[in-house]
Amino acid sequence: MSDRPAVFFDRDGTLMEEVDYCNNPADVRAIAGAAAGLARLSEAGWMIVIITNQSGLSSGKITQAQYEAVNAELGRQLDGLIDAVYFCPDASANPTHRRKPGTGMLDEASSDHGIDLARSWMIGDKDIDILCGQNAGCRTILVETGYGKKHLSVGANFIAPDVSAAMEIVLGHLPE
Repeated sequence: MSDRPAVFFDRDGTLMEEVDYCNNPADVRAIAGAAAGLARLSEAGWMIVIITNQSGLSSGKITQAQYEAVNAELGRQLDGLIDAVYFCPDASANPTHRRKPGTGMLDEASSDHGIDLARSWMIGDKDIDILCGQNAGCRTILVETGYGKKHLSVGANFIAPDVSAAMEIVLGHLPE
């Protein structure tokens, strides 16, 4: 039974500063205020899930070990507040249903954790993040960090200057 609400976050450009094919933990910089916002979401009852396309894995630009090290460093900077991480290594030229804007990763998270997608949110900085959330039945917030300013017309439910402001929007819509 799906009854738990979640906030799904894109990783690069949303929770951390954009670094093309980030493969070095030393380059990880969490967006200012993200950890504090995540703590508030968690306290309010939201599950926190990262949903990230990582085509650098299939193209050889990053290794699995580098991906895991970057994730570990981001998790450390976010005070261990991430409940789950789902990633898709598919190249954009050869996507499966898991690659955003497909809903495969959200569907997996919903199945694994009993998440009600209709009560959940997707926050990201690209059109594919917003389309993924819309396709899954989630409410959506486009952040202007990362690539966000290039995707303002995608039709997100809300637009926020950064992830901290996006989390304030979610907190104004407490889970039912």
